[in-house]
Amino acid sequence: MDNQSSISEFMLFDFSEVGEQLYFNVFTVLYLAILTGNLLIISAILCDHHLHNPMYFFLMNLAIQDLGVISVIVPKSIANILMNMRHISYFGCVCQVFFFAFFMGSGVWILTVMAYDRYVAICNPLHYEKMMNKQACIYMILTVWVSSLLNALLHTCFTFAVPFCSNIIDQFFCEIPQLLKNTCTGLNQNEIITLVFSFVLAMGCFFFILITYVSIFNAVMKIPSKKGRQKAFSTCLPHLIVISIYLLSALSKYMKPPAGIQDLATTILYCFVPPLLNPIIYSMRNKDIRFALSKVLKMEMFPRKYF
Repeated sequence: MDNQSSISEFMLFDFSEVGEQLYFNVFTVLYLAILTGNLLIISAILCDHHLHNPMYFFLMNLAIQDLGVISVIVPKSIANILMNMRHISYFGCVCQVFFFAFFMGSGVWILTVMAYDRYVAICNPLHYEKMMNKQACIYMILTVWVSSLLNALLHTCFTFAVPFCSNIIDQFFCEIPQLLKNTCTGLNQNEIITLVFSFVLAMGCFFFILITYVSIFNAVMKIPSKKGRQKAFSTCLPHLIVISIYLLSALSKYMKPPAGIQDLATTILYCFVPPLLNPIIYSMRNKDIRFALSKVLKMEMFPRKYF
C-alpha cells in the first residue's frame, strides 16, 4: 500500500448539505433499535438451553453478523456528525472496508445455511438429526466465517493496491465502489475478477435459497392442516423479501456508477433494513424466542428472584 504516504486520510460524505440533525436522529434510532433487538436475541439463545439446536445456533450467528455490519459503519458516522467532521484515517478506512466486506459476505452465507437447515427439517425430517448434528453445524458456520474472511481480505488488498487520485468519498463510510471511483488507474484486473466471483457467489446463494423454498413450499402444500400451511408461508415469504432487498440493493451498487443522494439512500436500505427486520422476522414471531426473551427480561428486572 505505497499510496498511504500520499493520502493519509479520506473525506467522507458531508451531511451538512442534506441536514445533519435528520441523519443523526435516523442513524441513532436505527442503530439503537438494531443493537437492542439483536443483543436480546443472542442473550435469549445463550441463556435458554431449549434453544440450543441448529436453527437457533444459525440465528444467533445471523444476529452477530447484523451487529457487526452496523457497528463497523454507524458509530463513526454518528461521531463525525456530532463533532462536525468528515475525515477518516487511511488505516481506519482500510479497517472499515475489510470488516464491512467480512460481515456483509457472511450474511449471505448464513442466510443460505439457514435455508438449507429449514429444507432438511421440512423435506427430510427423518434424517434431520443425522444431517444437522452438532459437528456438521460447527463445520458449516466455520466455513461461513473463514470464507467470508478470505473474501474480505481479497477485496481489501485489491482495493488499496492501486494509488488514489482523490480522497473524497461520496458516502458516509469507506465503501469499495466509491474508493474504486477515486483510483488513478480504475478497476484492476484482480479486482474485476474478485467482483465477478463475488457476484456469482451471491447470485448462486440467492437461487439456492429460492430453489430451497420452492421445495419447502411443495412439501408444505401437502400438509392437510390449513393453519400449518399458513404458518410456513408466513415464515418463508419474509425471508425471501429480506434476502431480495439485501442482494438486489447491494449488487446495484456494483452494476452502476455511484450517484450522490440516490446512492446514499440505496446504501442505507441494504445496510439498515436487513439487520432491523431479521430479529422481527426470525425471532419475535417465534413462540420459543418470545418465551426465552421474557425469561431474560424478568431475570434482569427481578434478579433476586432468580439468584
